[in-house]
Amino acid sequence: MKRQGAHILIPLILLMLGSTAQAQQVLKSQKDSAFNSTLKEVVVLASRKSEALMQAPSSVQKAGASFFSNAASPSFYDALEHLKGMQMITPSLGFRILNTRGFANTTNVRFVQLVDGLDVQSPHIGSPIGNAIGPSDLDIEQVELLPGMAATLYGMNAINGLADFTTRNPFTQQGLSFQQKTGVSQLANSMTTPSLFTETSLRFAKAPSDRWAFKTNFSFTRGNDWMANDATDLNPNANASTGLFGANNPALDPVNGYGNESSNRRTLNLAGKSYVVARTGYDESEVTSYKLQNIKADASLLFKLSSNASISYTFRGALLNNVYQRSNRFRLQDYFIQQHAFQFKSNALKANLYWNNETTGRSYNLRSMAENLDRSFKSDNAWFTDYASTFNSQIAAGTSVATAHRVARSFSDQGRWLPGSARYEQELQRLQRINNWDSGAALNVKASFLQGDLQWSPTKGALLRFEKATGIEMLMGLDFRVYDIYPDGNYFINPKSNQSGLPLYYSKSGAFLLMNRNFFGEKLRLGIALRADKNDFFNAKFSPRFTSVYAFNPRQSIRASWQSGYRFPIIF
Repeated sequence: MKRQGAHILIPLILLMLGSTAQAQQVLKSQKDSAFNSTLKEVVVLASRKSEALMQAPSSVQKAGASFFSNAASPSFYDALEHLKGMQMITPSLGFRILNTRGFANTTNVRFVQLVDGLDVQSPHIGSPIGNAIGPSDLDIEQVELLPGMAATLYGMNAINGLADFTTRNPFTQQGLSFQQKTGVSQLANSMTTPSLFTETSLRFAKAPSDRWAFKTNFSFTRGNDWMANDATDLNPNANASTGLFGANNPALDPVNGYGNESSNRRTLNLAGKSYVVARTGYDESEVTSYKLQNIKADASLLFKLSSNASISYTFRGALLNNVYQRSNRFRLQDYFIQQHAFQFKSNALKANLYWNNETTGRSYNLRSMAENLDRSFKSDNAWFTDYASTFNSQIAAGTSVATAHRVARSFSDQGRWLPGSARYEQELQRLQRINNWDSGAALNVKASFLQGDLQWSPTKGALLRFEKATGIEMLMGLDFRVYDIYPDGNYFINPKSNQSGLPLYYSKSGAFLLMNRNFFGEKLRLGIALRADKNDFFNAKFSPRFTSVYAFNPRQSIRASWQSGYRFPIIF
């Protein structure tokens, strides 16, 4: 029985070993095939024209369908955080900011985000609001990421990096697609109940003939954002000389409390001593809603003029309700942003003409809202006068200093609008309509820009003989953008005194020339590029770039580059 058992076991062991060896061989073959495919993968971002990944003059990260499907992230946009060198800042559940190299904040104006080669930034904010009008998971084809400076080829503000989102082609990817995501948030928050987070997406694409096609996308996201309730005191030592700290500090300034900042504080001489006193203010949760909503849609119509030329029209639009953060926190309410674009593409020529427009709707500044809620029931002068007189009378009656401050605040706050009351809600809505942050809170901006850009490869057309004779590839480009801004009178004012309150037209233009040449049997590739930019309020700036790529073999290469760039200030 033992010998028979040994005979039974030996073939099984051999079979397992044989299967393992075969599997390893197949996996190695598949791995090598995938590796070779990756090396030959075509990218556009580094030189604004198609070229092999290993020959690109700059490092390019590329993410496609396999990367997104294997990423454990709620969306393709969230998955970008896992690309090498990528940093993602998350001020809000519905508002994420991309960055690669260099300093950044919650409004990263140094990083450019394109969709099919078009800038999707909000005109007055100066950067995209996350993926507000970008593609959904159903329409994303790939993302190319260029870490670091790209100003020479892409112009102002491409200092920290650039990402281009390519959407799916309706000629090759047709049909109806539907996606539903559902999750739960606020599970660990004792201050709120769990809430649903849902995202519904729909895509339809059709090519009635081989000459024209169309597609449309719709996405609806809804949920509750994270509650900002950091009570850390930003001004803890304001009354250190009098021994008042923590809850006893009359100048208490919580991180997420507004209306008690420096502009809402005074130094009062009370009972012979100096105290820094702040108005009471409101918690953020009392002056805003954390309801999140993003309704976005896009539609594209494409025509093939010939086998290598096409023209298209695209509309993108989004309606947002969200909490947005820069130096202050804002409630974006009925905020609408849209883009209309015409594009022409051929082997030698690419041209874009597009218009971005935003209307801030019923948005408002949370800090100004809290400040003016306090001031609408009692002016600063009256409030601090009441505080001083009450404090002095309490001290005269023998009350302790800490208690005297509490009583003085309680007396001065009598009649203050209480959150949840009918009068409070009425005042909140009134201030939301006042477009003056000294007395109201409205963020009332209408802004747009019109951009035209042209990219021409002369050595692919008129100078084809020149390229064959010299081996020099050339690429030229130019762009022009004009802003149309309606000043809101708060943080944006028309600098032309004779046009105060009138729309401001502000323009910039730029042009670049890129030349590449291969040496030593295409092992060495050298490139030089020069860009010039000019806008209405600054002198012309020049951005040069020098690149070199040496390929030892198809799998190994080394690249070195040098470039400089400028960032013109944004409208904000």
